[in-house]
Amino acid sequence: MDFLLIHLLNSLLFASVLFLTAGGLSLIYGVMRIVNLAHGNLYAFGAYVTAWAIGGVLAGAPTPLLYLLLPAGAVAAALLGAALEPTLLRPFYKRAEEYQLLVTFGLLMILEDLMRLLWGPYPLSASALWENSGSVTISGNPYPNYNLVVIAIGLVAAVFLWAFVYKTKFGVVLRATSQDMRMASALGIDVNRVYVQAFTLGCFMAGLGGAMIVPRDSAVLGMGVDALVLAFIVVVIGGLGSLEGALAGALIVGVVRELGITFFAEIELAVLYLIAVLVLLARPAGLFGRP
Repeated sequence: MDFLLIHLLNSLLFASVLFLTAGGLSLIYGVMRIVNLAHGNLYAFGAYVTAWAIGGVLAGAPTPLLYLLLPAGAVAAALLGAALEPTLLRPFYKRAEEYQLLVTFGLLMILEDLMRLLWGPYPLSASALWENSGSVTISGNPYPNYNLVVIAIGLVAAVFLWAFVYKTKFGVVLRATSQDMRMASALGIDVNRVYVQAFTLGCFMAGLGGAMIVPRDSAVLGMGVDALVLAFIVVVIGGLGSLEGALAGALIVGVVRELGITFFAEIELAVLYLIAVLVLLARPAGLFGRP
């Protein structure tokens, strides 16, 4: 039981970060119908900004102040998204999907080079926050307190997003725009404003995912592509455009990945792809997706 509890916590830790990344990707697609290939490097950008703030600018600051700096990467990713959507992506909404994929893939490459230019080719660490948080004893085994904080943030984020989308006036507008953009526009909704707000929120989620993981794992070039691949596996399993699907997919991938690392590390990623294939064969739109 002690062994299972530790692995369950590790699964929830990974699922919390995955939900933020995949949930942001799914939210952007659900509202705007655009597959954002640059989403992974917005995650990496959030990780780099938080690592730069915690491990560089204010290195050695008290732990409470470092926790206040944790969302810095999420805010930076959101501001970047708010600038990119109206300037770069909006002209391509009425173009074929191939153009959207090409422009977001190009943006992925540009962001990778931008991070290399700003922070260099070497890993950037914010491990002071993870180290200073200490650990708690669970059934006689030490477990990092910071991991529990990440799980709590993931849970709060899931509840907040559910309430925001289904219990607020803006959530109604968001869902109306996603279901029928032309009718929403005819009813007086500023669709362009909804798009930029949805894209900004999705980028904030991606940046928060990167910011939360960087005290535990360093920010490195290429981490955005790895995050994007896993996020796509999650949304394929859960259903692209569904926040409930992103949550379910993140939990499934989190548990399977933890089991894979423990028992069959050599084929851990292959098992994730196999699960995605089986889900697509049974439900082509994903567990919670609609055709």
